[in-house]
Amino acid sequence: MHIDLRHLRSIKAIHDAGGLARAAELLNITQSALSHQVKGLEEQAGMELFVRRSKPLKLSAAGLRMLRAAERILPEVAALEEEFRSVRAGKSGRLHIAIECHACFEWLFPVLEEFRKAWPDVDVDIRPGLAFDALPALWKEEVDVVVSSDPEEIEGVAFNALFDYSPVFVASARNPLAEKPFIEPEDFREQMLITYPVERTKLDVFSQLLMPARVEPRAVRQVELTAVILLLVASNRGVAVLPDWVVREVRYNSDYVTRPLTEHGLTRRLYAATRRDDIEKPFMAHFLRLARTIPVKLQREG
Repeated sequence: MHIDLRHLRSIKAIHDAGGLARAAELLNITQSALSHQVKGLEEQAGMELFVRRSKPLKLSAAGLRMLRAAERILPEVAALEEEFRSVRAGKSGRLHIAIECHACFEWLFPVLEEFRKAWPDVDVDIRPGLAFDALPALWKEEVDVVVSSDPEEIEGVAFNALFDYSPVFVASARNPLAEKPFIEPEDFREQMLITYPVERTKLDVFSQLLMPARVEPRAVRQVELTAVILLLVASNRGVAVLPDWVVREVRYNSDYVTRPLTEHGLTRRLYAATRRDDIEKPFMAHFLRLARTIPVKLQREG
């Protein structure tokens, strides 16, 4: 037996209209065509779907079962069609974000708050990119954006520049390094360095400073939360290197000192990696614009 959507729509229209003539008008087909369609469906089913000679036309037990199926399936199909129309129009879609840096949450949440107001029908989710290989997941369409400071050459993937930032040294005002105008690699040899639980190649302090200089800190302690890192630093139980958008909150706190790394400071660039085909989607383009402007605004206000 072959049942398609037009059969379900016809059964429901006949039930709602109470007869073939009115149902044919609702379906925009001739009464003869509708009658022929019902006859063919009954032949497939091997039983009558309507009680003949009843006014208004009534469904048989088999017809009622098909009506229940129509009432369940047709709204789902209509919702799916509307979803596809919205996607084509750029009104809805999916924005699943993987983050390769812990500190990115500090600026990403304000970005997503603004984004949500403009695109309420877009499905937004955040997945910490440290628990899986984020860039291959992007290529396989498991996520839609990867926030990273390490661009790579990947076919079909674009690394969209967001903004530049500076990794900044943070220590307690009681730490001896507080007296220095800037921090050099050798200064870390006698320090407890507090970092996020990330492999060293993904931490600016190691990849941009310590590894090139072949300097190893006295000890390294990994901490998940930024607030806990700052608490430990304020207690003079270690030092840290954090992005400048994080340290703006403690820059004027007398418990802390912040210093540039090296005499001229370090500058890094953050990227949003996306599939090239997704860049022109209206909601994706808007997300990228917000991701470029809001963090810069926050830094200026700080």
